[in-house]
Amino acid sequence: MYSLPTSTEAVIFDCDGLLVNTEACWTVAESAIFAAHGHSFGHEQKALVIGRTVEAAGEAMADYFGRPGAGAELAAELLERVRRELARGASALPGAAELVRACRAAVPIAVASNSPRELLDTALRSAGLAAYFTHSFAADEVRSPKPAPDLYLTACEALCVDPKRSVAFEDSATGISSARAAGLYVAVIPSLPGADLDHDWLGASLGEPELLDWARELGHNTVY
Repeated sequence: MYSLPTSTEAVIFDCDGLLVNTEACWTVAESAIFAAHGHSFGHEQKALVIGRTVEAAGEAMADYFGRPGAGAELAAELLERVRRELARGASALPGAAELVRACRAAVPIAVASNSPRELLDTALRSAGLAAYFTHSFAADEVRSPKPAPDLYLTACEALCVDPKRSVAFEDSATGISSARAAGLYVAVIPSLPGADLDHDWLGASLGEPELLDWARELGHNTVY
């Protein structure tokens, strides 16, 4: 495991399963859809859909159920179910608020999420994190969402920073692929226990003391 770069120009966070405990909401919705089609929902099934857009998750479920052409229908059902679950509230994950505050005090920050704008805004407001971010980018606002690099490249452009001097925090393979393709340093907090994920830095929680220590050092240098 490598040390996090202290000469970082910007920090860009994923949202679902990284900043906000929305994966519980998604899992309830996904489990219900799998059950309705006669399938159990466990680690293997979650891995098929985690980190994907609503549309991509719908297609993945359609393939798994052997229902070609049903992706749009399943995506619409998933969106409605997640919307209902999120309306009940979602909390910030351990260490998220503290780390976001520390990073924001030193460098520009943003959110780059594979959720649609509606769900992203609901999640950040529910977790009490919305006020920390002046820049956030959703899957329905770019040509190609994750795993394409568009979301991270768009965020870096808006923040006027070089992707190669920026750090992405991610929790899923889909998001990691996006950040890697955009050229960012990739810090990973897996949302699925035991997942073997590509990373430059790997941790168990945003609440790890090392992360706050790192955040307090941000902005002291301008080049790697």
